Amino acid sequence: MLKIIEKTKLWFALSIIVIIVGLGFTISRGLNFGIDFLGGTKVVIELGEGFNKPEADEIVKGIVPDAVTNEANETEYEIKAKDLDSEKVSEVFKALQDKYSLEDNALLSQDEIGASVGKELTRNSVIALIVACAAMLIYIAMRFEMNYGVAAIVALVHDLFITISVFAIFNIPVNTPFIAAILTIVGYSINDTIVIFDRIRENSKNMRRASATEIANKSLTQTMSRSINTTLTTLITIIAVNIFVPTVREFTFPLIIGIAAGAYSSICIASPVWVILKDKRGKKSKAELA
Repeated sequence: MLKIIEKTKLWFALSIIVIIVGLGFTISRGLNFGIDFLGGTKVVIELGEGFNKPEADEIVKGIVPDAVTNEANETEYEIKAKDLDSEKVSEVFKALQDKYSLEDNALLSQDEIGASVGKELTRNSVIALIVACAAMLIYIAMRFEMNYGVAAIVALVHDLFITISVFAIFNIPVNTPFIAAILTIVGYSINDTIVIFDRIRENSKNMRRASATEIANKSLTQTMSRSINTTLTTLITIIAVNIFVPTVREFTFPLIIGIAAGAYSSICIASPVWVILKDKRGKKSKAELA
């Protein structure tokens, strides 16, 4: 039987270190918000089939260092930047036109993006996240008990902080797909946690004399292979999409981080928190009886 709970301090320490470092970068440098939040310009250029994106990126970033680029529909090259005025657009297009022998009509679109849209989406997403967490807490408390609900929410908050910390540490641009990924992570992570909690509840009925630590360790041992296999299958699929479909990388990359963190938190955060709450409740009950 695996002894996961006995190493609770190690699991908590690893997560706390990553989160503290991430918060440090967030406070000192701030998150690298993209043009979806700060506003800017989006340009789409038809480069034709088989163009070399790294080569095009080198040309563009030599003129606009903060540009975020994507490949769309295998032939279209998308450029986003906060400070991309008409003069720079002309300069970028001329450089790409010379390199790839483009016609004048290869510049498909040039759109200004307002920051207000991103701010409104963020506000609505935060509200949705709070409502979802509250609803899950109520459901889990009714379906299981409050200890399970609190532990599950702690694990979800952990996943969100880990994902944000990685983006802060590596200064990765945060755009609206990041918000969609965060909401997806919450839904995926809670599913794995519920499977483990369901086994803990079942074993609690069959192991009445056992301690919370023993019950949790046995439950984790029984569900470990299922959790790892499910997570690996999902990650392999998303990593493949991230590699071969560049247009959705802003969504898939935070999803990869969040799903990996979710698998870790379901095993190493949610279950230990449940044990801590269960033991605390047991000590309180004994004290009241005494």
